[in-house]
Order: sequence, then C-alpha cells, then structure tokens
Amino acid sequence: MTKKWHISRRTMLRGLGAAVSLPLLDVMSGTNLRAGEQQRPLMRLAYLYIPNGVAQGGWQPEEVDDRGRLLKLNRSMASLEPYRDNLTVFRNMWTPRGNGHVAGTATWLTGGSFDGEKLDAGGASVDQIAARHFQNQTLVPSLELSSRGEGIFTSSLPRNTISWVDAVTPAPRDIEPRAVFDRMFRAGESGLGSRSVTDLVLEDARRLKRRVSSDDQRKLDEYLDSIHAIEKRIAFAEQQKLRASQTPGLLESLVRPSGGIPDDHGEYMRTMMDMIALAFWADATRVCTFMMDHGQSNRYFNFIDGVNGTWHALSHWKDISGKTEDDDGMTSWSTREEKRTMYARVNAWHTEQVAYLLGRLQAIKDQHGSLLDQTMIVYGSSISDGHEHGEKDLPVLLAGGGSTIKQGRRLGDRKDTSMSDLHLAMLQHLGLPLEQFAESRSPLSL
Repeated sequence: MTKKWHISRRTMLRGLGAAVSLPLLDVMSGTNLRAGEQQRPLMRLAYLYIPNGVAQGGWQPEEVDDRGRLLKLNRSMASLEPYRDNLTVFRNMWTPRGNGHVAGTATWLTGGSFDGEKLDAGGASVDQIAARHFQNQTLVPSLELSSRGEGIFTSSLPRNTISWVDAVTPAPRDIEPRAVFDRMFRAGESGLGSRSVTDLVLEDARRLKRRVSSDDQRKLDEYLDSIHAIEKRIAFAEQQKLRASQTPGLLESLVRPSGGIPDDHGEYMRTMMDMIALAFWADATRVCTFMMDHGQSNRYFNFIDGVNGTWHALSHWKDISGKTEDDDGMTSWSTREEKRTMYARVNAWHTEQVAYLLGRLQAIKDQHGSLLDQTMIVYGSSISDGHEHGEKDLPVLLAGGGSTIKQGRRLGDRKDTSMSDLHLAMLQHLGLPLEQFAESRSPLSL
C-alpha cells in the first residue's frame, strides 16, 4: 500500500529572493500526529485599537434579549450586523490602572500602572506574551502595525505604543504596507525588487500543485492571487506618488504620505487589514496588533460626509465654540448634538474597516471552517466617553473564535470587569498555561 504523501505545516514556497508561507492545505493534515489524533485548528489573536473613545451610550447594542443575546446593534456599529453572531460586546469593562490618552494607550494591553517619568508601562503586553509562546512556530513572532500619525502628538511614544516587549521596551511599529509585506515574503535583498513575489515562487508552486489534490490546487491559486492583488495595490500607491511628483501643480495640491502609504486613508486602512488577513492565512504569524490611529489622534476626517474637525476635537463633543485647547482654531459647531453626530460618524467609519477585516477572514475557508473561526479579534479603545476621558465602561468587543467562544451576546451587565481578565482569557484560549496576567487571576468566562 502506497504511503500517503504529506508535507509539513511550515513548508514554504521559495524563489530567488523570496519565501512564501503556505495556507493550511489538506496535504498537511495528519503530519506529526499519532494514530486517531485529530488535528486542532490553529488560533490567532489580534488587537485593533482606536483612540479618543466613543460618546456615552454609542457602543452598546440597540436590542438584547433577557439572556443578553444580541438582537440588533446600534447605528454606529451597523456594519458589524452581518457578524452579530460572531461578536461579544462588553459592558462595564475598565482598566483599573490607567486611562486617558497617555497612560490609557500605553497600558491598554499591559494591565499595568504607567510611570511617565521612567516610561514604564508596568509589564509586557498581552500580545508580546502570546508572541513568545509562538516564536518558534511561525516566520514572524508578531506584527505590530499602526497607521501613520497625524497631528501634534505623533512624536509622543506612549501615545503611539500599545505593544511592549517588557515594561520599558516598546515593540517597533510598522506603518507602511510594503514593509509589512516584505517582513513576511521577502528573503533579504534580491536585487529583483520590481518582480512580483508570486512570480519569484511560481515554479516552486507549480511543482507543488502537481502533487496535491484539486482542492489544494484551488486553495493555492486563491492564496497566490491574494498576494498578487496586494502587491498591485502597493505598487499603485507608489506609482501615484511618483505621478504627483512629476505633474506640475499636482504635488502642491496633495498632502501626500511618504514611502508607499496610499493617499486615500480608507485605502490605507483596508490595505493594512489585508496584511493582517494575509499574515494569518499564511500562518506567517498568529499574533497582531493594529493601532488604527495613535492615542490622541488629531487626524481630520473631513472626507466623511458631514464631518468637520479633528478626531480629538470631536471627541470633546460638549465643547462647541471651537476655541478650546483641543480645537484647531478654525472649526466650530452649532450644537452639541451636531458635534456628537460627527464624532459618532468617525467611530462608525473605523468600525466599517473592522467589518472589512471580518469579511476577509470569513471568506477564507479550510477544513476547520473560516479563518474568522480561528481568530480572536479584540477591538476597542482605552477611553470610554471621549469628553470625560473615562476609564469605566470601555468600548470593547470580541469577534471570532468559532466554537471555542460563546458569541452573539452582551457580557458584563452585573459588575465592573478588569480588561486584564479578558487578556488572561485570551492567553488561555491560545493554549498558554498561565494563571495570572497583571493583577488578574480570574480569566473572563467566554
């Protein structure tokens, strides 16, 4: 009887100057397993951070039943409605040791107190603890992503850091899609930077396809097509930058990001979300954080219909004169309700980007279900109501996790819960044998 052919989960496609991790294929199933042992799905962890909080009441679902089951999300979170059964929306969650734009950002994932004089976040962040657990199993231990900052606080380290290797060492962030892509798929300087990664590994892919099932061939084609699509998007952003620099008058009319960052902020966000999906699909890493903006973002969101002013100014929605220290000195508002509505639209826009990621993950399937089933995504902020800089009832939700997590509900109606309880639960769901994280010894029951 011919022995069934298998390949290792860590097999990579290789070409001149490139190495591409593979998605989970049928031909990998059964490797290194004892007789009768079932292969368990790999779990991934992502934290998606937004600054400036959410107006009081703007996070909670519109309807829940008497058991806490989600029946309808609110207007600002309507983009997540297709994934309602894959969500847990938390209530009364807080960070007992830090809040605000500085301490809250720096300690959102550490659960520690913040010492600004020593730049001490109180301990390693949850993502870096998870990354150490997986460091010998993936190409990249973790991805730390961020959008390029905008506003006067872009040089403030604690406002720009949620990932800490230890109490005093921030993990470096990647803000350019190409840099993220190269970390996963470029093997050093090949001198062939103009050639697609998929072109470089194509011959190796062809050899593999000749030996695998038609279903695995389809998975490989879909995966390589996804890589190629992202390459084309990054290349287009760089071409637009070059075109702007060579067209008289165009350069002066554009506020252009540097080095391959798309001019369109929505395109930028979606490309970074694609990087996360691709990283998890390739099993290049199982841990990722993404600061969708820095901890006191002064970014203008005037590209959203009906929105004027910076995000930070809008978060102080009770001040409408336009003359406070949080304002730009040019923008004012007629009523509090008008400003609060604009604030809510900015938050809704960011939630739409998260919904885009959930859709990408849900569309990627293998024998264990969708990639969303195999990914736990925590999305939220270190501030509750932005005007109050509140640290209680933080806007936080958990998406994904498949059958390992009871989803489709609101959790936390009865008592205040430390976010450290959630972090500890996340680590235990990943398989880490930990009994404590920061001050918590009571993992949240998920």
